[in-house]
Amino acid sequence: MNTSVPRIREIAHWFPGRAAEDGAGVKLTRLLDPQLARHADPFLMLDEFRSDQAQDYIAGFPPHPHRGFETVTYMIDGRMRHRDNQGNQGDLGPGSVQWMTAARGIVHEEMPQQENGMLWGYQLWINLPASMKMGQPGYEDIEAERIPSVTLDSGAQVRVIAGRFEDTVGPVANRPTEPHYLDVQLPMGTRFAWASPAGHTAFVQGVSGLTQVGSQVRPLRERELVMLGAGDSIELAAESDARVLIITGKPIGEPIAAYGPFVMNTPEEIRQAFDDFRSGRF
Repeated sequence: MNTSVPRIREIAHWFPGRAAEDGAGVKLTRLLDPQLARHADPFLMLDEFRSDQAQDYIAGFPPHPHRGFETVTYMIDGRMRHRDNQGNQGDLGPGSVQWMTAARGIVHEEMPQQENGMLWGYQLWINLPASMKMGQPGYEDIEAERIPSVTLDSGAQVRVIAGRFEDTVGPVANRPTEPHYLDVQLPMGTRFAWASPAGHTAFVQGVSGLTQVGSQVRPLRERELVMLGAGDSIELAAESDARVLIITGKPIGEPIAAYGPFVMNTPEEIRQAFDDFRSGRF
């Protein structure tokens, strides 16, 4: 009989979010910087956009290219329209997700669908293995109603965007990095434990409130992100009403060559991406 005690995944790296701008001047909090991606394989970047001041977001993200990875946009509040050169178009509202696979190349734009009020969401970049970087681009809009939610006896609520939580499976499947993406809300005093997938890179991002991660005494606050070390279990304790994102993925273990909107394996492939984009081959 196996009587081993699960090893709690403790904090290995602590990343305080930093102010940044992208697109046409949209003010962001950069939670996972691409320069730190070596700690986060297969994840490349995580940004939060959160403001009720229109001047912080109204200019949006005009047409721009991507190659070699996936982008995941999760809306908490407000509305954002997506349109790309593959003929895809979607309107993201509160609680919805857009999962875009840039692969060999896509040019898209993301523009706010409001002139005032709160616009709040997250964009995650996930790397693709070399064998898929030049594959067919793909796109999926996932309405809020398609994302299942689990309410635990403790009162905690878990939205399952990708992967599995207990017996509940999210709408995103068959991705090469086998991602799990959970939105977890914890009432004050709640303890939470989840047996995370073996071998996955895992991080916890503070959305709101104060959350103790593992045995770390200092709580995780909003706009902070922690990468976790090896172990079997992610364990949290809410010191106030709190909300976090838990995201895991299978490492790819390949070289990364990245420049701006392109993520490949070699500098030569980056130069080719620029040549292809300038020549209209996306």
